Amino acid sequence: MNYLRLAVTDRCNLRCFYCMPEEGIKYLPKKELLTYEEMLRLCSNLAELGVSKIRLTGGEPFVRNDLMDFIRNLNEIPGINSINLTTNGVLTGKYIPDFSSVGIKTVNLSLDTFDKERFFKITRRNEFDKVVDTFYKLLDSGIDVKINAVVMEGQNIEDLNSLVALTKDHKVDVRFIEEMPFNGEGMHYPKLIWNHKKIIDHIKGAYPELQRIVDPPNSTSYGYQVPGYKGQIGVIAAFTRTFCGTCNRIRLTAQGQLKTCLYDDGVFDFRDFIRSGVSDVQIKDKFIELFGSRAKDGFEAEKRRSANSIVSESMSTIGG
Repeated sequence: MNYLRLAVTDRCNLRCFYCMPEEGIKYLPKKELLTYEEMLRLCSNLAELGVSKIRLTGGEPFVRNDLMDFIRNLNEIPGINSINLTTNGVLTGKYIPDFSSVGIKTVNLSLDTFDKERFFKITRRNEFDKVVDTFYKLLDSGIDVKINAVVMEGQNIEDLNSLVALTKDHKVDVRFIEEMPFNGEGMHYPKLIWNHKKIIDHIKGAYPELQRIVDPPNSTSYGYQVPGYKGQIGVIAAFTRTFCGTCNRIRLTAQGQLKTCLYDDGVFDFRDFIRSGVSDVQIKDKFIELFGSRAKDGFEAEKRRSANSIVSESMSTIGG
């Protein structure tokens, strides 16, 4: 477990269909969120335990003020050698020239469609042009770019093959993600329609030459490539949960809840713990204790949830 996904905020400037209800969610008061100083302290302790990679998520990370200064400080923690960012791209463009200097290695851009009308339908906001501009600026910057596209029945199926087409001339990794119930409402369908197998079968209908490629260690994505294309694609079985045995990730929500699995409902409140005056030794001991009782997979984690607690949180609050 050497990879931390850190949510720096629960706020977002989009209202994506698969993430939250149209009316949004009730955001937490600022005092209930971890401060940057508290985040740096927790990250320093985790680095001493072997965490070397951090991905900043949200909500939308750039909704929080002074994010770049925080990233600079994060980059100075001994042992942290990979800082990565997941963003919706709306506010990101002006910061891209400084990404390399603050240590950002890769950027995952949430972009479910390259069609302006469908983008508005999915996100409920008219920000398509800004996001696409961010995409091309990221490509020009030399930063490794991944597109995260959630696959949704009746929303963006028409876009799957056009997103694959982006990999022909661009060195981009397009990852198609099974829709999860983390949308503030629960599952939109009686059962998952577009699982990882159906997604690949659909793409092979247009790209029969699609080939399986070797995945890096701990990958949550099954990788593929069209021969001769510069980029590649991947499919993440986020709902089917077939990759749990190799997962090396932990999560800290913006309010300080530790999640040792995306599907648990939080296993410990580190915000109140560190505000109680504990030492760094106590922090590390608590992390080790919690890691030792981690669920074996996402299904067990879901079963351990509190009584009557169904999976229905907004992804914005848990930094998935």
